[in-house]
Formats: sequence, C-alpha cells, structure tokens
Amino acid sequence: MDNKLKNKIKHTVRYLAVDILESVENEGAYSNLLLNKVILSEKLSPKDAGLLTEIVYGVIQRKMTLDYGLSSYIKDPKKQLSWLNNLLRVSAYQMVYLTKIPDHAVLFDAVEIAKVKGHAGIASYVNGVLRNVQRNGLRDWKTISNAKKRISVGASMPKWLVAYFIERIGIEETEKMAFSLLEDPFVSLRLQSNEISREEAIGLLKAEGYDVVASPVSPVGIRIHGGKIVDSPLFKDGMLTIQDESSQLVAPVGELEKDFLVLDSCAAPGGKTTHMASYLSASENGKVIALDMYEHKISLINQNAERLHVSDRIETHVLDAKEAVHAFAPESFDVIYVDAPCSGLGLMRRKPEIKYVKNAQDFLDLHQEQILILNSVSSLLKKGGRLVYSTCTLTTEENQMSVRTFLENHAEFAIVPIRSEYLDKKSFTAEGFVQIYPHDYGTDGFFISCMVKR
Repeated sequence: MDNKLKNKIKHTVRYLAVDILESVENEGAYSNLLLNKVILSEKLSPKDAGLLTEIVYGVIQRKMTLDYGLSSYIKDPKKQLSWLNNLLRVSAYQMVYLTKIPDHAVLFDAVEIAKVKGHAGIASYVNGVLRNVQRNGLRDWKTISNAKKRISVGASMPKWLVAYFIERIGIEETEKMAFSLLEDPFVSLRLQSNEISREEAIGLLKAEGYDVVASPVSPVGIRIHGGKIVDSPLFKDGMLTIQDESSQLVAPVGELEKDFLVLDSCAAPGGKTTHMASYLSASENGKVIALDMYEHKISLINQNAERLHVSDRIETHVLDAKEAVHAFAPESFDVIYVDAPCSGLGLMRRKPEIKYVKNAQDFLDLHQEQILILNSVSSLLKKGGRLVYSTCTLTTEENQMSVRTFLENHAEFAIVPIRSEYLDKKSFTAEGFVQIYPHDYGTDGFFISCMVKR
C-alpha cells in the first residue's frame, strides 16, 4: 500500500474512531473532549462529525455487548492487539446498530484500516470475523439465563455495578436504569433571563424553527430536540444557557434573596453559579463567591458569567474548597453550596466510559473528600443559613452517607426536607433528600440535600 493511500485512510471517520477509542480505553482520555478536538483538527463536515460521534459513543456505550456478541468468532480477545479489538467493535457496531450504513462500506474500510495498522494476515482475519457477523449476526445476550449477567452484558454495565444497584434499588429499577443509559441524551436549556417567561422563550424558539418543549422537571428548563441552539439570538444574547434539568434544581433550594452573599465552593464550569447569580442583585450587594482549584476552570466560570450578564454578581477565586475555612471570615455567608467532587455515575448516558473505570473504593475515597469540604465550609455559614449539598452521582456512600456523617459531627445542622411540585414522589427519600436516577425523567442522575444551621 502506497503512502498516499495510507494517509488517506488515516483521515477516514472509521480510522479516527478506532484511534479515539484507543485513547479513551488505554490513556483515560475523555471521549467528549477528544471528539471535539479531532472534529476540529480534521475539519470534518457536519455529516462526518455526526457519524464519528455516533460510532465513538455507541461503541463505548455497548462495549461489553459487542464483545459478548463477537465472542462466537474470536477465541481470546484478551490476546488480541487493543486496536484490533476496537476495530472489530467499531465495525460490528455499524453493521448491527447503524442500519443505514451498507455492510460493504464497513467491511472495505475495516480491511484497509487493518492493513495500515497491521498487515495482510490481520486484514484477512478481520474480513473473516466480520463476514461471520454479516452472515450470522452477533451472539444473542438475551438468551443469558442469569439475570445479573444478562443485564450486565445487555446494557454493557460491569457486573459488580449491576449488583451494587440491585442491592439498593432492586432488580427491576436497576434493569430500567441500565438500559436507559443506552438511549441518546438530549440537550436541555435553562432560562437565565428574568425578562421573559419560559412560555415566551419557547414561543420565540419555535418561531425560529427549533423543536422545543417545557421541561417536566425544572420550572426554568426547556428541552430541545432539534436545531443548533448556539445560533439562536436568545442564546447569543445570554437569555438561555445549556444545563441539564436535574442540575437546574440545585440553585432554588438555597431560597436566595437579592442581597445574599453566597459561597459556591465547587463551582466550575459555572452552570449553577450563574443560576444562583440570577436571583441576586448587584445594586443590593448580592454576590456569589465561586471557587475552583484550577485557573482554566475559573476562566470557564468567568466566560459563562460574562455571556449571561451576571459578572457583576460573581467573584471567582482559585482555591481548594477544603481550604475555604482559612480564606473567609466565620459565619459570613447566607447560603453555601457544595456541589461535591463525585464519581459522576449520574452522567453515564453522556459519558459512558465512566461505568468501566470506577470501582467501589472510589466511592469511599470520594466520601472522605466530600466530608473534608463540608467540614471546611460549615463554619462560614451564618446561623439560620442553608447548606446545599449535591452530587451528580447515584451511590449511597457519596450521597446519603456523606450527609449523615457530616450531621453526626455537626449537631448545629439539621436537614431541611426539599419540596418540588415538579418531581414525582419517587424522587424524594424518606429523609427529604432528592435522588434522581437517569431513567426517571431521561435527565442526568442527581442527588440534592439541604441543611440549615441552627
């Protein structure tokens, strides 16, 4: 194969997909960040960018399903080169799940990629495996008799994680949740501006040609099912921002007033920070102090604040939240938010690689980190003030257990049950916390609690 043809193949969507999957699997790269980088560097057309995104996310979401399905034709995948496994996954995914793509196109590219990355013998092997897939399909996971294994393979979720959720929410809910993560995520918007109502914003967006509906979860949320929202005048003017609906529920729990001084102790990238600021008034000295450990993340908060016209109500600091106790005066804040570092299991639909890299020890390690942050900020809250603790995860260790542990050591705090007319009863725990699972509303999974300092 001449160098010109090799170079051409290296810039095809399927070759790029294999390379991205290699980086995600072996180097811990984030799929969303790497995808954006490759799409820009390769100057892909919208059509090719869409196909690349579909393949990468689809293969990550269904990796265990694909491996099980291919196992009829592969003796020992663990002995195969990593790129070869990913090439077979990429090809099988398209042949089985993307019905609009002709098999001959997938087979041709797969063989050519195998030649470039390997040699003629590997190319022949790839062709043989994929011809078997074409003739016989993938091995059927639905015939697995063991329920845990069937859910694990069918939903491509590690068996230990399936068992973890079964123990906490039961097998039926676990199955619903696990398979819901295979559905495509949708974009949700939050109305930032107080100048127009949500109904007016929806009307304007529909007039612009967008397919939008009111969120069933958030009173300021809008679901968008079609159209590039960043081109909308409403978005450009800072009246709307992109934020998951469950995340939109956090800021209102603080019951903010216009003149409050608020601490957002784990603020980046600033979606919740700007929401908090929308309740405040600069003329009445209302302000959010937003913290993050990294300068580049602080820059993101500032950019969001500028676009959404709330810079006059947000002050940012590069600071580890665990050190906040040394940086501010005791009892100086009216409300404190801790959107704590967590395992992020509530984001598995958007970031499917999360489910393969986390382990049970991570939950306990993060629990300890969360307690350190809560301990640090607790003395900074005024008496009568609210401490709002939230995560985008689903584990007991990082959610209920973190709150209970904190309360055991801080008798001056008490739980305030959260109320919402938008959420179903199933989203409220017995203690008055909010626990949203990804299959409940199609949103990210989220946990929210509120405590008051007596």
